[in-house]
Amino acid sequence: MHKLIKSSTVFVLVISIILLLSGCGAGQQSASNGSSTAQNNEASSQDSSKKAETVELTISAAASLTDALKEIQHSYESAHTGIQLNFNFGGSGALEKQIEQGAPSDLFLSASKKNMKSLVDQQLIESNKQKTWLTNELVAVIPADGTMNIASVTDLTKKEVKKVAIGIPESVPAGNYAQEALTKAKLWDTLQSKLVQAKDVRQVLQYVETGNADVGFVYKTDALTSQKAKIAFAVDPKTYSPVEYPIGIIKGSKHIQEAEDFYAYLQSQESLNIMAKYGFTIPK
Repeated sequence: MHKLIKSSTVFVLVISIILLLSGCGAGQQSASNGSSTAQNNEASSQDSSKKAETVELTISAAASLTDALKEIQHSYESAHTGIQLNFNFGGSGALEKQIEQGAPSDLFLSASKKNMKSLVDQQLIESNKQKTWLTNELVAVIPADGTMNIASVTDLTKKEVKKVAIGIPESVPAGNYAQEALTKAKLWDTLQSKLVQAKDVRQVLQYVETGNADVGFVYKTDALTSQKAKIAFAVDPKTYSPVEYPIGIIKGSKHIQEAEDFYAYLQSQESLNIMAKYGFTIPK
């Protein structure tokens, strides 16, 4: 009997020790899990803080500025780690409409004074927060391997010229300038059956590069970026309005200070040197 009681007592003691040790292990694991969760929450908080510190600027810019602005983006973001530049490229007229309809935008970089003036007149851009930034010129391009002899606008009437690409005049400044030049030469009506209209100047260039157009009207800067198209002739500057690129800060920007900083940078010598490298002319 005494042996039975003693054995029971030992058994109970052993079970108690096992349960006690198990409880300590669970407690340690719980503490470890709690510490891990706290660390994860802290890391997540730090990531959120970093994201919150980054300011994203949306820049509505003429398609003809694409290549140069991509280089400026790299340069600017490298020096301003808290800024991310998001470019919305397109025809200046289409971009103007987007801004008028409330599309988020902090700056407008236009290829036409008309589109900038419209936004100023509507008080969407303050007159003292915009200025002429660059100038350009209109040229006609043909495929790089093309053998067709095209030296002036009058050559566009030749039978071998089947398609002539231009930007939609109502929304693409380059198309409007081309229309002015062809109207001045009294060829606008004559060439109607040959005209192929594009949404922006880069699409015009693409039509020529792919052989979907025999000739296209683009800016000199666009022609210089292409290896698949070449300049056939420069359009007489007396036949169309000066190609000026105004830039402006959108009045409704949620990041006015950052927008003003980038606006100032675009006018810096560093920025202007980049634009000149791509063929743009700096107004005197």
